[in-house]
Amino acid sequence: MDSIITKGLKGEQQETVSEHSTARRYGSGNVDVYATPAMIALMETTALKSIAMYLPEGMTSVGTEVNIKHLRASAVGHHLRCESRVIEVQGRKIVFDVSVWDDELLVGHGTHTRVVVDSQKFMSQF
Repeated sequence: MDSIITKGLKGEQQETVSEHSTARRYGSGNVDVYATPAMIALMETTALKSIAMYLPEGMTSVGTEVNIKHLRASAVGHHLRCESRVIEVQGRKIVFDVSVWDDELLVGHGTHTRVVVDSQKFMSQF
């Protein structure tokens, strides 16, 4: 696949921790702090949106791997910033460095891999 997605391409999304994004609500813990699954979703969304405009019509990307560390808790009401950066492009496979920040404190970081697919073809297999 010819692509204009290159190493260094960046994305950013922001989110405020709400009751809907807590560990208690997700069932991944018993406390009202930002859930690891919510953080992963934010990382995936940030990566997805960072490359979407560069994909040909009818193409999208799907997540295939997440390797992250959740380093610190964030309370309800805290404002988070997620950053993604393309660190590798191999054909249809794109690897991102991802990180989430609560003000200047690193909340989580790691890598996320996505693969570019034809949306219609992909969905026809189900």
